[in-house]
Amino acid sequence: LPGYEFPVGTCPGMCPLGELAQRERQGRLHRLELREGTRQGDPARVVKEYSRPAAGKELPRPQELRPAPVLLATVRYLLGQVAPQADLPPAEVHAFISDRLRAVRQDATLQRLQGAPCVALLERSLGYLLHAGYQLCQETPARFDPHLHRTQLQECFSWLRRCYQDSCHHGEPAFQALFLLYNLGFPEALRQVLQLPDPVRASPELRTALAVNWAYLERNWARFFRLVQALPYLPICALHRHLGPARRLALLTFSHGFSARNCRCPLTWLARLLAVDSPEEMAELCRHHGLTVLDGAVVFQKAAFRDPGMLVHGPSQLLVDSKRGEAPLLEVIEDTCS
Repeated sequence: LPGYEFPVGTCPGMCPLGELAQRERQGRLHRLELREGTRQGDPARVVKEYSRPAAGKELPRPQELRPAPVLLATVRYLLGQVAPQADLPPAEVHAFISDRLRAVRQDATLQRLQGAPCVALLERSLGYLLHAGYQLCQETPARFDPHLHRTQLQECFSWLRRCYQDSCHHGEPAFQALFLLYNLGFPEALRQVLQLPDPVRASPELRTALAVNWAYLERNWARFFRLVQALPYLPICALHRHLGPARRLALLTFSHGFSARNCRCPLTWLARLLAVDSPEEMAELCRHHGLTVLDGAVVFQKAAFRDPGMLVHGPSQLLVDSKRGEAPLLEVIEDTCS
């Protein structure tokens, strides 16, 4: 706004002391924020929570806003210290991290952060959200809201890609590629990527993402799954939600192309082609689509194929889990960032 000076945060910790005291009094501290064995907040663990904007609500004072270095330290704490928590339900840990990352973005918005500091926050937030989307893919909607998750991801992508328009950043090719893979097959996403500057569009990451996208649009399933198998961890997490629909379309294509009463396709070959973990899982997928499975082979018949509707995005050892490696999540994400 012309003439308006946006506040610059001065809060030195991950949570303003006033909020810590208030939430402690009200019993609203998360168990991830408590001193061990007590109901008291640990200043080294309490993280500012997201506060929904409301009409007539006063804007936060500078001492209630965290400056860029503190925001980045907060994100690194959430990804490095909180995300690996193995003794709590993964959905609960994610709900905590997701809320605190929203608060980070809110602080950045209120201060109108731009450039490299903003890019650093958004890239790391996106890396985590893509990872979490895969890790929680089998959770019930009551424990993990996929619609809210998609909304947060798309908002982060949109904001990050606006930041990239102002200056060059090392992580841009990787995150533009993640954007295209997450929005696989969507014409508007492809149009936006094709309008990127030549150096970005010619990067190995984006060339690979474009090749995957073209193979998907051309329904070249052998090439599509061959390219997908070579993707690293974060890119395959970004693409994971499209694997079910891609396999459904592949089975539909084969049902039309190989429709014959006496023609049988070995499940081992089909599982390898569609990058499914095992012939048994492949058999289940075929039956789910109405296809007959006999003696380790599937019988493709056009009239038998059925669309099961909503597909469950199950985990994949071959395509995703095998790429995770032993490195801590924060390190995996940092390697991709600017």
